[in-house]
Amino acid sequence: MTPGRSEILAEMPRAAALPPLKGASFGARLRNWFLTGVVVAGPLAVTAYIVWWFVDTVDTWVKKLVPVAFWPDTYLPVRVPGLGVIFALIGLTLLGFLAANLAGRTLITLGEAILERMPIIRSIYRGVKQIFETLFAQSGTSFRKVGLIEFPSKGMWSLVFISAPPNDGLAGKLPPGEHYLSVFLPCTPNPTTGFYFFLPAHDVTEVALTPEDAAKLIMSCGVIQPDIHTVAGEPVKHEPIAEPVDRADAI
Repeated sequence: MTPGRSEILAEMPRAAALPPLKGASFGARLRNWFLTGVVVAGPLAVTAYIVWWFVDTVDTWVKKLVPVAFWPDTYLPVRVPGLGVIFALIGLTLLGFLAANLAGRTLITLGEAILERMPIIRSIYRGVKQIFETLFAQSGTSFRKVGLIEFPSKGMWSLVFISAPPNDGLAGKLPPGEHYLSVFLPCTPNPTTGFYFFLPAHDVTEVALTPEDAAKLIMSCGVIQPDIHTVAGEPVKHEPIAEPVDRADAI
């Protein structure tokens, strides 16, 4: 049995199924078909462009490191894209395997000791290494939770990414009696800029929203809304505050 027009529209993606125009002119229908085509092809084109740009960039970087004899482009009349990504994945996996062994850790320690003797490079390396360790640590929680805070004034709420709590040196300078969290408040529509500050934990309301959905919401200025069933808020859980210890008495 051949499906009807209503069944076909029901199976189409929500974004692609524009409302039909009843009794409209041919020009209006043509415009509706064109907009439907843009909605369907636009995301595919942008996704393909980003993937192609990433693959081409990695291929260009890796091609300078891998000998020419290992590239099929040397023997084939056409260019084979994506081999640089494969070489990069294999190389990073082998590097991680070596770093997990005693010999690899020794070489890494030796290399870091050399970098520590370079005045400007060591500062750059320390900062970049700390960022990568924080973002890619499997046991870390930085920027993996989303919260709501009252900003910029009372009654106005903003999304924030919850980061690591302040260390002992900073926590000792903050007002006592509170458990503090560090949060990053991104700007719209560019979430790479924003404000970073410390707040008491009870002023941050954690929401069941993934960082990816929060980033989409911020970058789209609220156009792309997350699923309404995934934004139930709950207070941020924190450990009980330990009583301050007098250093003089401890000594």
